[in-house]
This record gives sequence, C-alpha cells and structure tokens, in this order.
Amino acid sequence: MPKLDQQISTLQDKLTQLKQRQQRVDARKQALDAHRERKVLTRKKILVGGIVLAKVERGEIDTEQLRAWADQALNRADDRALFGLPMRDPA
Repeated sequence: MPKLDQQISTLQDKLTQLKQRQQRVDARKQALDAHRERKVLTRKKILVGGIVLAKVERGEIDTEQLRAWADQALNRADDRALFGLPMRDPA
C-alpha cells in the first residue's frame, strides 16, 4: 500500500501543478483578449472622431453642435481646453 499511496500523492501533486499552469495560461489569454478589445475600441474612437471632424469641416455638422457635445461629455480640464471650453466647477 505505501507504494500505491506514494503514486497517488505524486499524481495529486502533478494535477495541482497542471491546474496552476492552466490558470496561468487562462489568465494570460484573458489579458491578451482584454488588450485586443481596448485596441479595437481605441481604433473605433479615432475613426469616429475623424468622421465627425470631417463632417464639421464640410459643414455637415455645425461647429456649435460639436462644441455642445464636447461641453456635455468632457470633464477633464485638459480635454476641455482642447475645445476652448471653460473649466467646470468642482461640485
């Protein structure tokens, strides 16, 4: 029996190691997927921004409309400064 108990113990240790390895692989895959998703979202934002700016330049979207959208959406001081918007009161 001691030999069988030793084999069981060895296999349990190996199983634990394999489970830990699988967890690391899964975590890495999840991190890579999240990174890819962020890159896709950033690309979409850049493209949409380009489309909106092109429409403003062609007069299809009013400059004041863009300014109003920016005023509603932007909170950070440096972002607001890009559009010449006044600082918001820290409420």
